[in-house]
Amino acid sequence: MKFTNETVEIDGIDKEILRSLMEDARKPILEIARKIGISGAAIHQRLRKLENSGLISGSKFVINPRMLGYHTMAFIGIYLDKAMRNPEAVKQLKEIPEVLECHYTTGNWSILIKILCKDNEHLMNVLNHKVQSIEGVSRTETFISLNQQIDRQISV
Repeated sequence: MKFTNETVEIDGIDKEILRSLMEDARKPILEIARKIGISGAAIHQRLRKLENSGLISGSKFVINPRMLGYHTMAFIGIYLDKAMRNPEAVKQLKEIPEVLECHYTTGNWSILIKILCKDNEHLMNVLNHKVQSIEGVSRTETFISLNQQIDRQISV
């Protein structure tokens, strides 16, 4: 692993380790070690270096929201009356549990959020009573996702 500017260059072994764990984060280290042909200790050491470099920012379980009754995914473009209201608006958006992502954007909107709701009625309630009630929100534009067709990370 090498650092150039603010990026990390990884070798083939690091790539194999990362690909295995991105495929299944619970895959045993010794299984990966046998496949690659190096020791489990070497894998642990490389993973520690990759974490310390900032390339790996954690691991997580992925919950299937449909199993909890969440069926409506939407993207909402938020227009703010003043750009300086962004920090306070984001602070209030963080308090809305249905908001999964929040992006400061170029273009027409000030903010783009990804939101997950149980159904359209739930979406309407969150939109009308939570998002649009934030001070500085002048209007919103909502796009309901009918089907997520690609879900992936950057490849290594």
